[in-house]
Amino acid sequence: MIPIPSGVRVWLATGHTDMRCGFPSLALRVQEVLKHDPLGGHLFCFRGKRGDLVKIVWHDGQGACLFTKKLERGRFIWPSAEGGAVAISSAQLSYLLSGIDWRAPQETWRPTRV
Repeated sequence: MIPIPSGVRVWLATGHTDMRCGFPSLALRVQEVLKHDPLGGHLFCFRGKRGDLVKIVWHDGQGACLFTKKLERGRFIWPSAEGGAVAISSAQLSYLLSGIDWRAPQETWRPTRV
């Protein structure tokens, strides 16, 4: 898990994003579309069109970080509005990265015994 310092905000970029983008393209999207500073220390999360892949952009004060997570099954729960950002807590981010609905914590897919 990402060690999120206190005071750091977590932003979900609404809609879907082209997951071929790397840090420079996502940082530019944070700056121009979301109207935030990509080097300000906050986390910015982007989801792909299929919903099973997220990328998180974070500048920790020493350098730029780009985290990626792909779910084997299920989808990340995401706001459907376009062109903005939704702020969530670090606890909600933990739910989201676990494949659990961060709005009402329930698993979106349960593993079955083989």
